[in-house]
Amino acid sequence: MIEIQNLTKQFDSYTAVNDVSLTVGKGETLVLLGTSGCGKTTTLKMINRLIEPTSGSITVDGIDVRQQAGPELRRRVGYVIQDGGLFPHYTVADAIATVPKLLNWEPARIQERTHELMEKLQLPVALLTRYPAELSGGQRQRVGLARALAVNPPVVLMDEPFGALDPFTRKHVRRELFGLNELRETTVVLVTHDVSEALELADRIALMDKGQIVQIGPPDELLTNPATDFVRDFLDDKPHRLHD
Repeated sequence: MIEIQNLTKQFDSYTAVNDVSLTVGKGETLVLLGTSGCGKTTTLKMINRLIEPTSGSITVDGIDVRQQAGPELRRRVGYVIQDGGLFPHYTVADAIATVPKLLNWEPARIQERTHELMEKLQLPVALLTRYPAELSGGQRQRVGLARALAVNPPVVLMDEPFGALDPFTRKHVRRELFGLNELRETTVVLVTHDVSEALELADRIALMDKGQIVQIGPPDELLTNPATDFVRDFLDDKPHRLHD
């Protein structure tokens, strides 16, 4: 579903991402894991062209992202950020309808899809007229995901999506959201620095350091066969959390 080849991003003399190559299969959840400043968010944002690469190529569903206008690409790639990334002046209904309206969906179709997502995400219909400031953190995150899933995108990108939640809510919401059949069938690339989150959610983890992928593979593989001391140290004392 996603193929990245020799991807590099330089900001003046600083190389944020250095010759990264990887593929993400259809329906797979790939977690980009690493410390702050390792290049994981820059890599994620190059997939939907929020950041333009210096060199290299990215294809999504067989199409080179540079062959599409950025706004057009972003309408078919879901994007979820911390605290849902909701506009404060949009109601919940407005937020979920954002991309369907841009794609000229009929009002009845938008309403049907909105109610379907509210039910799947266990959000009361009464919240549709509320604004983000009137929602809890968990509710904002669910609405952010509903907005991202509204037009059934083949790919959803998530940048530290649960970072603004307290630990209890964070664990509850991520388990609930990743238990959705709809999300299981979607290709997800998720950025986090939280090792336990990566171990719980990933089909594969790409552990990054200094703009490069140090090791990529299933969580078990990184835990039992770390490629470097950095990998071992980063995942140290976390194996018991794999099935937490």
